Amino acid sequence: MKRLSVILATGFGLGYFPVASGTVGTLPGVLIALAAARLPAWQQAAIAAALAAIAIPVCGAAETVLGRKDDGRIVADEYVTFPLCVIGLPIAAHPWLLVPAFLFHRVFDILKPFPARRIQALKGGWGVVLDDVSSGLYALAANHALWWMVNR
Repeated sequence: MKRLSVILATGFGLGYFPVASGTVGTLPGVLIALAAARLPAWQQAAIAAALAAIAIPVCGAAETVLGRKDDGRIVADEYVTFPLCVIGLPIAAHPWLLVPAFLFHRVFDILKPFPARRIQALKGGWGVVLDDVSSGLYALAANHALWWMVNR
């Protein structure tokens, strides 16, 4: 189980990328978001919530194995929260939306606006994942604002 948690938490090895591992580790989330793109928004939200719930114990276990709080090699928090950032957006019809969504996701994850920085202090997988959920909600709002401005 420990080995499996590290494999999943490191995004099947993407977390070992030497530069910007969080950015590279977000890429599987793009595929997940595309797979869910044609579903109703409520199903996309349910998938995002389930992914985050599964990632909490996985990231917590990997953190223990790797021996560091929110180890940079742990990228499951990035890839499971990307689908959250595009809930309800028409990415199946407008795949260009993935570019700003990806950028907003990364910017808010790096900046950690309130309350994300505080949430990050939570123990284990809770802090690893829920700070990204919090930042992901900011990205979701920014993505919807962008879509609204483009379609005014």
